[in-house]
Amino acid sequence: MSPPSTKTLPWKGPYAPYDLIKELVIALVAMTLLAIVLTILFSSPDEKPSTIAQWSRQLPADFTKTAVSELAGTSKTAEYGPPYNHASEGQHAAFLKPQEWLGVSHPIDTANAYVLEPLQTITNDPALKSATAAYNAAPAKQRKEWAEAYGKALEKATVAANGTLTVQPGSYGPVPAMMSALLGLAQTGGLEGNLLRSNQFFQTDYTKPLLFMSDGGLLEERAQTQHLLGGQWGMMNETGSYPGQSWLWLYTLWYQIEPFKSSANADILVVLVMTVLSLAFILVPLIPGIRSIPRWIPIHRLIWREHYRARPS
Repeated sequence: MSPPSTKTLPWKGPYAPYDLIKELVIALVAMTLLAIVLTILFSSPDEKPSTIAQWSRQLPADFTKTAVSELAGTSKTAEYGPPYNHASEGQHAAFLKPQEWLGVSHPIDTANAYVLEPLQTITNDPALKSATAAYNAAPAKQRKEWAEAYGKALEKATVAANGTLTVQPGSYGPVPAMMSALLGLAQTGGLEGNLLRSNQFFQTDYTKPLLFMSDGGLLEERAQTQHLLGGQWGMMNETGSYPGQSWLWLYTLWYQIEPFKSSANADILVVLVMTVLSLAFILVPLIPGIRSIPRWIPIHRLIWREHYRARPS
């Protein structure tokens, strides 16, 4: 019996018209509608952003205490180091000092940026002008003592119904008058607009207001309620999604154990560990011993048992 011919015979059946453009349009419309419906039903939650005005109204004592720390140069931003200032060498591990190498690319003087320069925009307050002049005329040591003393007093401050603060009398110099004016400016929304000013045409650089808010307690409190803190495996999570993406656990794991958990250089240490692990994974075929594990423990033969069963011995 001769093998069947592989020659293609001419088609003798019926033909039907097929409009590719029509099919494309139908598919595009259907996918667009489906995407819109799924976006409405399953989109990420529309969380309202936190603002400095909201912070200063809800937590006036925390706002003022943070502003005082910026004025005294004791806030997290003031002591961070590069790329904002030279207060520290930044994250480092042995001879690796990437922040110091890259230098100060986004300079921020916290006292001027968050307190003194915004207060200059209030031009119709003679008492504030006098207080600011007295502060600027004082020696640096005296200014720091005033700010630190007032910051300590704020820990026991009481908040009135209208949002004003009352602290115990003390030697604070002109700092209380300056902070009262700054709090009023923030509660009206003027401070946030002041911090967004830049030489660019589009005012879209939110670095200053975000750093200012991160020095306070509002963002941390909000992050904690949404499981976004580092101690809550926050790197895996997103707003409204807990416990988050499981494939990120290997990176987030290191922040939960020592010595990374309590290290000030945790970020660079974790990056180094993940770099070593990633290189080890990539170079598995070249590492003696490890590359031989599949021969010693032939799990692949169990998975592909039908293939090996049909293969000639």
